[in-house]
Amino acid sequence: MMKTMSGGNCNLNVPAKNSYRMVVLGASRVGKSSIVSRFLNGRFDDQYTPTIEDFHRKVYNIRGDMYQLDILDTSGNHPFPAMRRLSILTGDVFILVFSLDNRESFDEVKRLQKQILEVKSCLKNKTKESADLPMVICGNKNDHSEIFRKVRTDEGENLVSSDENCAYFEVSAKKNTNVDEMFYVLFSMAKLPHEMSPSLHRKISIQYGDTFHQKSFRMHRVKDMDAYGMISPFARRPSVNSDLKYIKSKVLREGQSREREKCTIQ
Repeated sequence: MMKTMSGGNCNLNVPAKNSYRMVVLGASRVGKSSIVSRFLNGRFDDQYTPTIEDFHRKVYNIRGDMYQLDILDTSGNHPFPAMRRLSILTGDVFILVFSLDNRESFDEVKRLQKQILEVKSCLKNKTKESADLPMVICGNKNDHSEIFRKVRTDEGENLVSSDENCAYFEVSAKKNTNVDEMFYVLFSMAKLPHEMSPSLHRKISIQYGDTFHQKSFRMHRVKDMDAYGMISPFARRPSVNSDLKYIKSKVLREGQSREREKCTIQ
C-alpha cells in the first residue's frame, strides 16, 4: 500500500509503513505552534495567533527511502473533545507542551498524558504500562528568568520516570534551545530515522519535487548529504471520515481473532 502526496507538479509515493502522524497537544499560549515552526522552518514569530488546528506535512528522502510525517498542531482550547480524542487515536508520536511559568498548563499536560495512555491502551488492547507510545513532555520558555518559574524540573522528570518511551525536555522555542535535541530523542524512541530531526537533513524546496522521490536523487548543491526534507505547501488534513475508517480498519485487522474492548469516540 502506498500513500501518494501531490505537491506542485510532483507526485511522491510513500509506503504506508513509512507514514507517521505527530500530534502536538497542550494548553493555549504555551508555544506549541512556535515549536512546530522551529521544526519546519527554523523560525520564531513573536506575534501570538490562536490555533484552531493546523496541519502540516513533511516528506523525507533518507538514503533513497521515502518517509512522510504529518504534524497536527491542535487547539489549546479543545472545543470539540471528540476531535481531540480522534487526534490521539490516529497519532503515532506525541509532544505535550506546557509553559514553565504557568502551573495550570502543567496540570493540563498531566491530564493529557493520562488521556493518551487510556485512549491508546483501548485501541491496542494493552495495559497502560505496556503500550508503546513515543512521547515527549516539553516545558517551554526556559529562557525566562527563574523567578517566573512555576514548575520545578524534578516535577517534569517525575512524569516520565517510569516510562522508557517518554522523555522530558525544557526548551525555548524563542531561543531555539534544546529543540533539535528533543526531536532527535522523540524520533529515536519511535524508531524513526535520526535524519528526520531538523538539523540532520537538507531542506529542499518544492520546486525540486519532480526528482525528490527518485532513489538516484542527486543535486550538485546537496551532493554531500543523503537525507533531504521537503514541506508540502498544499497538504490538507485527512477528513474525519478518513480518520475514522483508518481506526476502524486498524481495530478490525488487529482484533479479528480475539475479543476486544470497545473503543468509542465521545
